[in-house]
Amino acid sequence: MIRPATPDDVPAIRGLITDLAAYEREAHQVRVTEDQLAGALFGPQAVAGCHLAEVEDGRVAGFAFWYVTFSTWTGLRTLFLEDLFVRPEHRGSGFGRDLLKALAALAVERGYGRFEWQVLDWNSPSRDFYRAIGARELPEWVPCRLDGEALERFAKS
Repeated sequence: MIRPATPDDVPAIRGLITDLAAYEREAHQVRVTEDQLAGALFGPQAVAGCHLAEVEDGRVAGFAFWYVTFSTWTGLRTLFLEDLFVRPEHRGSGFGRDLLKALAALAVERGYGRFEWQVLDWNSPSRDFYRAIGARELPEWVPCRLDGEALERFAKS
């Protein structure tokens, strides 16, 4: 079953984020707290959404964490998938595809012009999966990030 997350799901979401970070070899980078997640997802100024995949007994098998951006070229909103993760024991069960379908349907329902995400270049299984559902990679776009000390240094310059 795929469903939107509720405030009661915040601890499970935090656990999935930790599991995803470990899969991406970056577990030491996770700093988000349950309070931060609750505010981002359900607070008065919520900025993100989350859908969960559940198995029949109610255990969470995976998640899709997303937010909305805006395209100046299309004049429409874009649903941006920040994280998609299905626990290893549930891979191949269709949960990843079902989570993406739920978000695609949400984007269509809300009139968004795009549904976008990023994938690590070394993650061949995920890249193959995305291609199989019709997604195309945008090789001409290179992600950039300013964070930590560099962000602070630049902001003060």
